[in-house]
Amino acid sequence: KSTLALLVVLAGLGAYIYFVDPQPDSGTPTKEKAFASLKAAEIEELRIKSESGDVTTVKKDGTTWQVVSPVAARAAESEVSSVTSAIEQIEIDRVIDENPSNLKEYGLEPARIEVEFKGAAGKPSGTLFVGEKTPTGGHVYARRNDEKKVFLVAAFQDQPLNKSTFDLRDKALVTFERDKIDGLEIAAGRQAMQFKKGTGEWTMAKPLNARADFATVEGVVGRLESVQMKSIAAEAPTSADLKKFGLESPVATATILLGSARATVAIGGPAGEGTVYARDLSRTAVMTVESALADDLKKGADDYRRKDVFEFRAFNAQRVELTRGAQTLTLERVKGQGENAQDTWKRVSPTPADADKAKVEQLLAGLADMRAVAFTESMSSTGLSQPGLVVLAKFEDATSKEERVSFGQRGSDVWVSRPGDSGAARIEAEKFAEALKQFDELVK
Repeated sequence: KSTLALLVVLAGLGAYIYFVDPQPDSGTPTKEKAFASLKAAEIEELRIKSESGDVTTVKKDGTTWQVVSPVAARAAESEVSSVTSAIEQIEIDRVIDENPSNLKEYGLEPARIEVEFKGAAGKPSGTLFVGEKTPTGGHVYARRNDEKKVFLVAAFQDQPLNKSTFDLRDKALVTFERDKIDGLEIAAGRQAMQFKKGTGEWTMAKPLNARADFATVEGVVGRLESVQMKSIAAEAPTSADLKKFGLESPVATATILLGSARATVAIGGPAGEGTVYARDLSRTAVMTVESALADDLKKGADDYRRKDVFEFRAFNAQRVELTRGAQTLTLERVKGQGENAQDTWKRVSPTPADADKAKVEQLLAGLADMRAVAFTESMSSTGLSQPGLVVLAKFEDATSKEERVSFGQRGSDVWVSRPGDSGAARIEAEKFAEALKQFDELVK
C-alpha cells in the first residue's frame, strides 16, 4: 500500500511539473514572441507598475526619454531602453491555462508587474502583465492585453521590466557638454577659486594667478559629470527642508562655465552612509550623492596648482640657457643626420664645443623632475631678489614653447618662480644642488 501511495504521489507531481512548469525541449523549436510584430524603436510611451507599487509614465521627446509621471524629470535612457528591448524580445515558453478561473493563483490579479506600451498615434500598443515565479523559480507567469490566457516566460526577463520611478530617472547630478567647458568656479567656506580653460590647459585666475594642474581640475570636472544620485531627499523642498539639508548655506558650490551658460551644483550636509545632500540649482529636487564629491570641492588652492616646475622634458628640449651669477651655459640640440642617427648636444657658450650627451640629458632630466612641495605668496624670504640660477628652456611640444624659471635660496630652502605665477614654490634642495653640480661639470 505504501508503494502504491508513493506511485500515486509521484504521478501527480510529474503531471504538475509537466503542466505548470516546462521541461527542457529535446529540439530547439522557434518560440512565439509575446508581441510578434513589435519593434522596440516603435515604442514612444511606457506606463510601468513595478513590484514596489510605483507607477511611472515615460514618453519619448524627439530622440530622448522623459519621465512625465509621477514627477517631471529626465529619464535614464539605458533603463528605458532595457524595458523596450525586453518587451520586443520576450518569448512565450509554454501556455499554462487558456481560460483560467482564478488569476490570483498566478499572481496576476492584480499583476505583480504591469508594462503598458504605446507607439506613435497610439499604435502599436499593448500591455504585459507579469505574476509570480513558478515553484522551480525558472519562469514567471504572464498574460497580455485583454487575454485571460496564462503563459510562462523565462524568469530572467522579469528583471528589466521591474522598474521603479527612481530606476527610470536619470541619476546624473548635473548634465553638461564637456567639450564646451571653458571655466570652473569652486567655492567652499571662505575660499573661492576660479579656473579658465585655454587650448588644452587649465589656469587658475582666483584667488591667485598660476598654472593649474590639468589632471586635478579635469578630475573634478569628471566627478561632477559622472556622480550619480543615491536617492531623492525631496522633490520640492521648502525653506525649512533646505536648512535641514544644509543647502540654505551650502558647504560648497561648483559652477561649470560653458560660454554664457552656467551649471551650478550645491553641496549640503551629511546624509549618512557616506553621502551628502546635493542639488543642481537649475532643478528643485534635493538628492544624495557620495561624499567624495564634497571632499574634492573642499581642497585648497595649492592642491589645484601645477607641481611640475618645468613643462619641458629631456626628449623635447631644443635649447637651454642656464645663468649662474655672471656665467651662462648654453646648450643646443643637434639633429642627427641619416637613418637611425641619434641627436647630439653642443655647448654654445661659454666656449663652443661638443657636449657630453649623457651629462646633458642627466641635467635636463633632473630639472624636468623638479616638483613643488609647498607654495608661498610672499617673496621676502625666498632669495629670489638675487636668483642663484635662472633657466631659459626652449622646447617643442604641439608647438614651439619657451619657459623661464628663477631659483633662489634662503638657508636650506630653495624656491622657484615663473613669470605669470603668483608667489613662489619650494622644491627639494637636493635636486637644486645636483643641478648646480652638473652645471659646473658641463661648463668646464
